[in-house]
Amino acid sequence: MQEQQNLLSRCEAEEQALQFTQFSRADALALGLKLHENAKKQPIPVAVEITVNGLVVFRYFPDGALPDSELWLARKRNTVELMEMSSLHFLAWLEANGETVEGRKLEPNDYAAGGGGFPIRLRGTGVIGSVCVSGLPDHQEDHRLVVDTLREWIGG
Repeated sequence: MQEQQNLLSRCEAEEQALQFTQFSRADALALGLKLHENAKKQPIPVAVEITVNGLVVFRYFPDGALPDSELWLARKRNTVELMEMSSLHFLAWLEANGETVEGRKLEPNDYAAGGGGFPIRLRGTGVIGSVCVSGLPDHQEDHRLVVDTLREWIGG
């Protein structure tokens, strides 16, 4: 239980710290390329997607990325858009509340309770999009890749 609470608190702190004052499609391109550069340091290929206002504005599947990554990116994006929190935060929130995706009447094939999706939140405005990755063997690694890159990008 303490581990779940620690994860929940960590996710909330990350989302509070990693907010933007502005975010354009040009920013999405630059961030997507930076995320891809960081992903290339991983032992396996990682697919990257960034959305703004419901539109996919950056998506890249490097050679060797698995085709099912497209499904995982969509699940993570759906989770961030619906819950306005990271997909790992959603997992921690479900566990802390003794709930499941199915118990919330959500289709498990459409939503992901695990790492790799993160909200693009504008200070004073709210969530306007998502940054998602898929491909690493552990969902915590997917989450860490996004958060570490956002920390570099934002300086948070």
